[in-house]
Amino acid sequence: MDLLNTLVDKGLRRELPTREEALAVLATSDDELLDVVAAAGKVRRQWFGRRVKLNYLVNLKSGLCPEDCSYCSQRLGSKAEILKYTWLKPEEASEAAAAGVAGGAKRVCLVASGRGPTDRDVDRVGKTIEAIKEQNEGIEVCACLGLLSDGQAERLKDAGADAYNHNLNTSEATYGQITKTHTYADRVDTVQKAHAAGLSACSGLIAGMGESDEDLVDVVYSLRELDSDSVPVNFLIPFEGTPLAKEWNLTPQRCLRILAMVRFVCPDVEVRIAGGREVHLRSMQPLALNIANSIFLGDYLTSEGQAGQADLDMIADAGFEVEGAGTTTLPAHRADALAAARAAAAQGPCGSSAAEAGCGSACGGCSGHEAVPARAAAEAPAPVPAGAPAQAPAGEVRSDLVAVRRRGAGTDLAPNA
Repeated sequence: MDLLNTLVDKGLRRELPTREEALAVLATSDDELLDVVAAAGKVRRQWFGRRVKLNYLVNLKSGLCPEDCSYCSQRLGSKAEILKYTWLKPEEASEAAAAGVAGGAKRVCLVASGRGPTDRDVDRVGKTIEAIKEQNEGIEVCACLGLLSDGQAERLKDAGADAYNHNLNTSEATYGQITKTHTYADRVDTVQKAHAAGLSACSGLIAGMGESDEDLVDVVYSLRELDSDSVPVNFLIPFEGTPLAKEWNLTPQRCLRILAMVRFVCPDVEVRIAGGREVHLRSMQPLALNIANSIFLGDYLTSEGQAGQADLDMIADAGFEVEGAGTTTLPAHRADALAAARAAAAQGPCGSSAAEAGCGSACGGCSGHEAVPARAAAEAPAPVPAGAPAQAPAGEVRSDLVAVRRRGAGTDLAPNA
């Protein structure tokens, strides 16, 4: 169709589609779905070939968050029966990270619940980053600690962090309906702080919270404007005990259209299928790899994913390959721009280092998974199957589709891989 030919041409040139074109992708029919996936696949292969980047999450601190994000099982007042624990020690986090690397992950994502880190927390995470990098040569580390204060992004970078994740989640127009304890502008500010410090910015969205097509397009256009290097696309897991527990609004077809729209708007960035892929994409997961070039491996923050070996088999069976540690994920033009930003961030206003100048950030929020070797995986309990229909009858909660995480970091049970 003319729309898809136009979007492919624009994607190959890194040209921004019009809002009308992006909305039209979300409005395509099921009969057109395979054509949409094929078109987005042409853009994906232009910039990322058939590589799939694996990411591994270490949940440094779980639950007991003072923020009221309606989608989150760790939110203030949540009644979700999830793991709750305070900070893992650096050696514990490093041990968990090593398991992920053994499973093929090239990026470790360090996540901690809370509004944002104190300076003491930043020091703690800095030691954890150093411990992980000492044990795992060449591994990338992304921190996800909430809202950042001035100077904290620079300190994380000095400790060895490569990236910082802070998702926008939804459009600015609807953000106040999802969260009231902080603002959309607060989130934008943190992404900008990460950029200014020379960190690779990772920022994405959550689909399925009752948003409109216009909301989805708005947030993806904002992510392009912020120039995020990676865009995680989460699909809401409606946990019992949270305000969005009954929001079962997604089908596999809807998820594929959303991923395709993101790829067309952000053609040359790492598009990552993140939280909720097993629940909502189900048997369509291999098809989604034709659009996205990145996934999390194994279990999520507070819920269980499919076995890590199943992820690896899925990638191979679909004709893709796991991206090696020696391969640069981003296309050359983006990798070069990031390197230049890091070099600029290392210099103060008069050519001195940022640390010497004390410029802080004045110059300028996953759902994830865990993986372990096969022996430990065999000892882990099997997740609840995710094969039921995507949308429940009105008022019915499909909690049977969600297996709350009972293993991995913070427990005595090995994570699932």
